[in-house]
Amino acid sequence: MHEILLAIHNVLRWVVVILGIVVLGRGLWGWIGKKAWEKTDRMLGVAFTSVFDMQVLLGFLLYFFSSSYGLNAFLNQPLGQVLGNETTRLFAVEHPVIMILAVVFAHLGSMLPKKARDDQTRHKQAAICFGLAILLTLAAMPWARPLFPG
Repeated sequence: MHEILLAIHNVLRWVVVILGIVVLGRGLWGWIGKKAWEKTDRMLGVAFTSVFDMQVLLGFLLYFFSSSYGLNAFLNQPLGQVLGNETTRLFAVEHPVIMILAVVFAHLGSMLPKKARDDQTRHKQAAICFGLAILLTLAAMPWARPLFPG
């Protein structure tokens, strides 16, 4: 089961990255080009946030139930050993914390434009929040991990 969850998590990360780049691009294009906020902008933001939510859910399943690098690392090793090992620290601490921050920014990018007064402000808020979400995602992504494990 672990290998299946990890494979889905690995593939879905690229969907998150691609959608993140698309929503960031639309936000920047609309902000800089003073474009109208369209239904497509909102729908892409919702799609990005939804896929990101699925990714985080899969990550939680891996972290709490199947990965030796998640909760099991803290249960089976002293804290100093968990934090002292670069790989364990990445997957037990850094990756989940940064990704939770990233998904918060993704949600802000979907939510804040709904309350904005004008289209340029909507695009600006979306670009900033989605930009931070994708930047954090790229920073915390385990680049050495293959697309399909095993």
